[in-house]
Amino acid sequence: MSARRKARKRALDILFEADLRGTDPLVTAAARIAGAQPPVPEYAVTLVEGVQEHRERIDELIATCAEGWTLPRMPGVDRALLRLAIYELLWTDVPPAVVVDEAVELAKSLSTDDSPRFINGVLGRIVALGPSLRT
Repeated sequence: MSARRKARKRALDILFEADLRGTDPLVTAAARIAGAQPPVPEYAVTLVEGVQEHRERIDELIATCAEGWTLPRMPGVDRALLRLAIYELLWTDVPPAVVVDEAVELAKSLSTDDSPRFINGVLGRIVALGPSLRT
């Protein structure tokens, strides 16, 4: 497993845990960093910080692009995966195809049978709309 893939998985774990517990993702990340074996990758921390910094805008985009689904109604893993992937799509230099593929693969292994297709559809809409969505 690549270093970035491991970092994405750790970031997803942190975002999911924070969402499930109703805590601040940065506080959760700090707790995981303090006692982590193996250490939390730097890129995972970057992802969590980025998602938190842009969370309001990311959630607006999810609400707009997830036809028929509200944020609270989505499985928690899907919600965390979408937040993570949308951050990477809009605020990093990772190629969109890589972001979408990684998110779909994580959904296949961690979420419901319908989640990969759902994640792919939402992220496909985001990719089609492009970087103008940052604001």
